[in-house]
Amino acid sequence: MKQPLQDHICEERLFESIFKKHSKNLHNFLYYKFGEHLNPKDKVQEAFIKLWQNCSKVSPDKAKSFLFTTANNLMLNAVAHQNVVLKYEKRPQKTATIESPEFLLEEKEYHEKLQKALSNLTDAQRVAFLMNRVEGKRFKEIAELLNISTKAVEKRIYGALKKLREDIKGI
Repeated sequence: MKQPLQDHICEERLFESIFKKHSKNLHNFLYYKFGEHLNPKDKVQEAFIKLWQNCSKVSPDKAKSFLFTTANNLMLNAVAHQNVVLKYEKRPQKTATIESPEFLLEEKEYHEKLQKALSNLTDAQRVAFLMNRVEGKRFKEIAELLNISTKAVEKRIYGALKKLREDIKGI
């Protein structure tokens, strides 16, 4: 004679058997539907936690439906949250500066002069100068990368500095 079915799943062994039976399929369902970036493993765990919290209300024959519905809703909430985050990131952020408009204009003009002065350098000077000042490489590293002597690197950088001082004069 069969035992009567329980009307809830609060018994530990029954809950464990439901976990073993449905956890892998639930994870695969979430992974295939939403991908890995929303952590389907976490959502499976959360769904089982909710099932345990509501164990007295859920019958064993409704447990699978409860789990899949709960996990799917958790993932949909995560997707909605991610969309809100992305929408917020796309909004232009208000930036307040304490600089005066005159300062900002001078800064822009200086930047333009600097770019023009850099473009007036020879290719060799520009490469050596930018590798040193922007990338922070030492003369010896630059010499090895360009297959030239350290003295040649020094000459290029000092020549670039001299030319830049002349071109940006007045600032």
